[in-house]
Amino acid sequence: MPATIKLTERIYHIVCDNPTGGQSLQSGKTSRVSEKGTIAMSLVNETLALARAQGLDVSPVLDAAGIGADLLDAPRARVSAAQYGALWSGIARALDDEFFGQDAHAMKSGSFVAMTHAALGARTGRQALQRAIHFMRLVLDDLAGEIDIDATRVRVTLVHRAGTRPPAMFAYATWFILVYGLLSWLVGRRIPVVAARFRCAPPANAHEYQSMICDDIGFDQAESWFDLAPAFLDLPVIQTAGSARAFLRNAPGNFVVKYRNPGAFAARVRRALRALPVSAWPDADAIARLLNVAPATLRRRLHQEGHSCQTIKDELRRDLALAALQDPARAVADVAAAVGFAEPSAFHRAFRKWTGMRPGEYRQSRERAAGRG
Repeated sequence: MPATIKLTERIYHIVCDNPTGGQSLQSGKTSRVSEKGTIAMSLVNETLALARAQGLDVSPVLDAAGIGADLLDAPRARVSAAQYGALWSGIARALDDEFFGQDAHAMKSGSFVAMTHAALGARTGRQALQRAIHFMRLVLDDLAGEIDIDATRVRVTLVHRAGTRPPAMFAYATWFILVYGLLSWLVGRRIPVVAARFRCAPPANAHEYQSMICDDIGFDQAESWFDLAPAFLDLPVIQTAGSARAFLRNAPGNFVVKYRNPGAFAARVRRALRALPVSAWPDADAIARLLNVAPATLRRRLHQEGHSCQTIKDELRRDLALAALQDPARAVADVAAAVGFAEPSAFHRAFRKWTGMRPGEYRQSRERAAGRG
């Protein structure tokens, strides 16, 4: 295996969920697709709305990302992490703004690369966080981070410039991903996000931001901040200029959608299921035993996070199905069986419920976007 591929694999495990692995729908080999998950069309449309507001014709970037225009009107549709990452990077390049016009000062293309190299010179996680936040203060006018540290947490407060309109949730999330993603990579581990609060009103897709940032998230608050567990502060920066070359090849689009809260019970259930073939997925009580918790505790914690074992299974089946349908050689009936449906008709009904489209329509949309239709 080439060294660059090995390095990319290592970065994936460092920055993302660090899951135990998933089963391929075809051969039982480890599947990266199921680990990365899918992205809601609501986030795609938020991204496109920012681009259109800057006067950008989004059709070329949609085509390059393999996202069919007809999917945009299907509110329950999903796209892969790779598709959304390509969309994110394409829009940033086209606008020459890695902050998508959400600040009075454009974050010029190449800013994230410069921030990465500035932070690489730090010795510890504490210094890396300070350098990243200082860099963001230099390149943005309206939104800035302030650090407050105590024994229990590292609070990063996001302050917007007086006289400007408070940011929307997408702006807060963009800032968070750029800084937090870089920091996690630099110290070589996923840093737990303890809690987050934002001044903006709850977005319609608040649950998507909950999955992106942390479960304990609140809106309509007096201040905007997120708390990190402090253990990373004294960790050494383990990355080098050599490892940065592979990391930066497609950054930040290559990791912008790969974050999930790994400590949440829902994430733990997903990891347990991904380690097994779909046909061997256990019931809720057996999952609780795998996680060494009481069944009642598992149900209560999942309910607090807005999930159940069944909804997690349904979402994971959906993501596996969406990934499998990207292969035009796979028959829909074969995909249905691979994700646990004995009857293709039941799979068709479930897929339409998940995405608002039939499996064939979804596949045709992707093929048209890729220029194959």
